[in-house]
Amino acid sequence: MKTKNLKSGATFALVMFGVSAGSTAFAQTADPVKDGAVQPASTAGQGDQKKGADQSGMDHSQMEQMDHSKMDHSQMEQMDHSGMDHSTMNHASDDKPQATTPAKDTAAGANPMSGMGQGMKMGPMQGGSPPPDARDPAAYGEGTTHAHMPGNEMNDETRFGRVLFDKLEYAKGDGEHGQNIDAEAWYGGDLDKVWLRAEGERRDGHLQTLRTEALWDHAIAAFWSTQLGVRHDTGGGDSRNWAAFGVRGLAPYWFDTTATAYWRSGGGVAARLDVRYELLFTQRLILEPEVEANLYSKADPARGLGSGLSDLQLALRLRYEIRRQFAPYVGVTLSRDFGDTANYAKVRGERSKSFQVVGGVRVWF
Repeated sequence: MKTKNLKSGATFALVMFGVSAGSTAFAQTADPVKDGAVQPASTAGQGDQKKGADQSGMDHSQMEQMDHSKMDHSQMEQMDHSGMDHSTMNHASDDKPQATTPAKDTAAGANPMSGMGQGMKMGPMQGGSPPPDARDPAAYGEGTTHAHMPGNEMNDETRFGRVLFDKLEYAKGDGEHGQNIDAEAWYGGDLDKVWLRAEGERRDGHLQTLRTEALWDHAIAAFWSTQLGVRHDTGGGDSRNWAAFGVRGLAPYWFDTTATAYWRSGGGVAARLDVRYELLFTQRLILEPEVEANLYSKADPARGLGSGLSDLQLALRLRYEIRRQFAPYVGVTLSRDFGDTANYAKVRGERSKSFQVVGGVRVWF
């Protein structure tokens, strides 16, 4: 009986010793630093001395040799904690909100930096409105101005030209012979050019017809341009002047097409259509078929022209380009007059239809 009482008393003493030690440790961990504040030197020194005194008086070897299996824990469950004075315990740390551990958020897949920047006022990224002359290329030239430098012009500002004798030939057939000419020259840039054209026939030593045109050529598409100017007819009668307007370019499938309308006061309107195509057997041997037609709204007996379809000419020429600038050729032409134009030709003793063999050169520079 006495032994049992001694064991119970020893157990109770150990329990009380553990409670008091726990309270002291709790107070030491809770009081010294709050929210990162630095403890005064005097208080910190006292705490260190007390902690050293407590630790020096404890015999840890005896605690390790204690047999906790023989302790009676039933009395701990029957302890009455109502008599304890909790006012001396510091619960300030319990009221402090626990900070979120970044490791947990990162482990859960959240970005720990996602909350940063919320509520922050960001200024304009471009520094406000641009100056009124921000798009002026000469605004920051410090007084320098745009000027042309010889030899450094852009390609779209360069002027160039060409003179082409497309037909410079001798023709013979159906009891007559003569010469034919078809030439053009132009000068200008990519968009605008001055264009000159001349086409005529000479038979048995006499100028039969000659048509000359002076035009302003303006590009309206990649392969098309408009032409506006004047036309002058001479030879074979009284001369005539016309206002001209037309288009020129490459039709689908690479047909070189020129369509021009003409007007003169009191003479109505006229139209001319010229279509050519180049068929390359080799890079030098080229066959060129051509169709040319002329139409008039009113008859002109002084020049031997009737209304409607006046004449039609079909031609086929085969040339060999010794150089691109020089190409001799041979070919055949078939010409025919229609309507009153054919009647006027018979009155003058001329043929309304003729077949001729031609030969000549095509030159340009």
